[in-house]
Amino acid sequence: MNENASIDGRLRDAAETLEAVRGQISRVMVGQEPLVEACLIALLSGGHVLLEGVPGLGKTELVKTIARTLDLEFARIQFTPDLLPMDITGTHVLLEGRGGERTFDFRPGPIFSNVLLADEINRATPKTQSAMLEAMQESSVTVGRETYPLAPPFLVIATQNPIEMEGTYPLPEAQIDRFLFKLIAQYPDAEQLSAILERTTSGTSPEVEAVMSPERVLELRKLGLDVHVTPSIRKFVVALVLATHPDREDSPPEVQRFVRYGASPRGGQSLLLAAKFLALSRGRLHVAEEDVRHVLAPALRHRVLLNFEGEAEGISTDTIIALVGKKVKLETVIEG
Repeated sequence: MNENASIDGRLRDAAETLEAVRGQISRVMVGQEPLVEACLIALLSGGHVLLEGVPGLGKTELVKTIARTLDLEFARIQFTPDLLPMDITGTHVLLEGRGGERTFDFRPGPIFSNVLLADEINRATPKTQSAMLEAMQESSVTVGRETYPLAPPFLVIATQNPIEMEGTYPLPEAQIDRFLFKLIAQYPDAEQLSAILERTTSGTSPEVEAVMSPERVLELRKLGLDVHVTPSIRKFVVALVLATHPDREDSPPEVQRFVRYGASPRGGQSLLLAAKFLALSRGRLHVAEEDVRHVLAPALRHRVLLNFEGEAEGISTDTIIALVGKKVKLETVIEG
């Protein structure tokens, strides 16, 4: 009885804390609630976010506001073609002491932060982009022969502009797969645009308070990892991931026709992990079908690669994933 009361209390505290975070962020951001929710899920789960949208939608302000609200150290890297890996990770500097002795001292780069905004990441060369791989996967950075851990929590939010292709480099598939979510920033409607204009042209900027600490983030991460997943939900996630593969007979016809590669096992991990933390934010210690379906598109849209015919026909990965979600039913998976 006392144990159940304790768990219920922790769930209420978690839900109230996350609601307070969203409330603070909404003082600055108008709309974009799905982006805020997804970024918080990524932070809590230890994942990273690839954020796509046209300029001027407030992507940078969103990331800075999240960092301020959670009292996290923020850093920004403007990716350009001449950016070098050491501009991200840091480098060793040769120092000469008073007695003439020389030593190497490591000067950490901006990646040594809690929330890193990788702005227009696809403008940097593949070699520079690859400098992010170890940090995103292992939360550490290797420079020379030394490996340096990154202090948790660590969140990378990388932005890319979908309308400018000149002077950009496609992200390596290995790097894309390391993002928990790929999110699409939507253009505001008329009411939201009016509110944005009112807030940004009045001469005063709304202030946000830190309502969460790095330690609290790690506490919620531990609680979220304990969210229960039934065997049927796990089978449901497996069926969804496998249905994105064109070489399977039970995949939708559109997948077999337009898809070159389906989602990787890491896609299944991301889908289930994101569903766990979504359930936590909704005050539950178990994953429901609607949690999985809610995060299906952002967790898999960057992991499904179209073939030439799919690209020529203008098919979107979101369309493919929607067809997969429509075909795969939880009740069918349980019966099977």
